[in-house]
Amino acid sequence: MTDAPTRIPVTGSAAYEITVGRGIIGTVADALDERVAKVLIVHTPTVGRMAEELRASLQDRYDQVLLAEVPDAESAKRVEVAAFCWQILGQADFTRSDAVIGLGGGAVTDLAGFVAATWLRGVQVVQIPTTVLGMVDAAVGGKTGINTAEGKNLVGAFFAPRAVICDLDLLETLPKNEVLAGFAEVAKAGFIADPAILDLIEADVDRVSDPSTSEFREVIERAIAVKASVVSEDFLEGGAREMLNYGHTLGHAIEHAERYQWRHGVAVAIGMMFAAELGRMAGSLSDEAVERHRRVLTLLGLPQSYPAGRWPGLLATMQRDKKARAGMLRFIVLDDIAKPRVLAGVDQSVLQFAYQEIAN
Repeated sequence: MTDAPTRIPVTGSAAYEITVGRGIIGTVADALDERVAKVLIVHTPTVGRMAEELRASLQDRYDQVLLAEVPDAESAKRVEVAAFCWQILGQADFTRSDAVIGLGGGAVTDLAGFVAATWLRGVQVVQIPTTVLGMVDAAVGGKTGINTAEGKNLVGAFFAPRAVICDLDLLETLPKNEVLAGFAEVAKAGFIADPAILDLIEADVDRVSDPSTSEFREVIERAIAVKASVVSEDFLEGGAREMLNYGHTLGHAIEHAERYQWRHGVAVAIGMMFAAELGRMAGSLSDEAVERHRRVLTLLGLPQSYPAGRWPGLLATMQRDKKARAGMLRFIVLDDIAKPRVLAGVDQSVLQFAYQEIAN
């Protein structure tokens, strides 16, 4: 792999560019409109030093560069936190020509995007994800949102970023379990569209999950390319984009059940195993393909089961999921690896049988 940055375009009605490389965080100013005078960097405590360094690098270029430190993980995605950010923007007199930068994991980029989408009905946002999950999923698709007591991401907006900067150097200090949790979304891209990702994981999971290697960069770029291609075709999730929800219907219900204390990727891994079993029960997915799910997720150290007694609560949460339509649950299942489709109106007994296959 070359050391030069890779540029992955999102085309269509909401065009922007995703840049992947090393040592490229300093290019953020080049991604912003030249009219920008004020910038708000939304970040978590864990990347506080990085935020301060970024602020220092931008201060000579802009009239004001402000910091908004928000809680880690899903605790950031609350209306009270969004209101805190809006207050900063209001007190600093941010106009439509100013900008927000999201610096952090997927929850922070979701929040920063939502704040940008809603302030004055939309100001520029550049996303700088600092986790695997953020790079391959949350930051790159233009979905923004916050959670409510009733469920995850029920309040939000489709809002394209000005640019996404994926600096792989930012991942090298991540704990291994954080990297592997993010790899649930990398594996998802392999299951729904690009089996070469699965081949690389199976060939040498240690190198693939090491942020310093060329294999790591390749699977990250492949996963981003899958999402960019789908988003280019269907930005507003009217059709093809639904396939990106593979494993997410049950996964989001598990996150809700765990009060968002679980990493997103861990919950989605269980959700993908459930979706694989559901596909098998629907008569479309082979035993071999289901076992490949189990093998890949095991290699990544990700779970594939959840307690049997939690099913009634999970079902109730799924019925409130934003992907349900007219009270009808919709799941993405596979006819084969890289052949996703929608399965709607499944009898609850079938869902329960599929859940029993992953229950512990």
